[in-house]
Amino acid sequence: MKSPSPIKRHQALVSFSRDHHFGLLLVWKIRQGLEKAIRPERITNYVLYAFDNDLRHHFSEEERLIFCKLPPADPLRLQAENEHAAIYKLVEKLRSDKTNDELLTEFAQSLQDHIRFEERILFTYMQENFGPADLETIAPYDGTEPGDIDARWEDLFWENK
Repeated sequence: MKSPSPIKRHQALVSFSRDHHFGLLLVWKIRQGLEKAIRPERITNYVLYAFDNDLRHHFSEEERLIFCKLPPADPLRLQAENEHAAIYKLVEKLRSDKTNDELLTEFAQSLQDHIRFEERILFTYMQENFGPADLETIAPYDGTEPGDIDARWEDLFWENK
């Protein structure tokens, strides 16, 4: 079976898609930690660090620059906003219970599903239905450099040690 070819992104959405790559890398790191039986608190500390130093800003910029392009009652906008709200709630639960591997599993799956929705459905819809001028208003977002975030984090639990 032939794998699907990558989706060509409008330049204005490229930074968001790059962030999504790093979001999926976070999912992988969580799953690696759980698979290696790393203490959930170590994984949770990293998740909260990544959220506070990267994902929160990414979500905020999506809400400010992308979701608002759709009417308030649009089903795609509602799904995106509801998924953000659910992930915010999971983060707050993780802050309260850092030892719960089930919460980590739920967070990882929710984040992965949300990223896949945005990449495969929301962004594709926007590219097909919005003109270049509308998309260009998203362009000021240049994303973050998650590699810099990892450089400041010492507990690389996902690596083979």
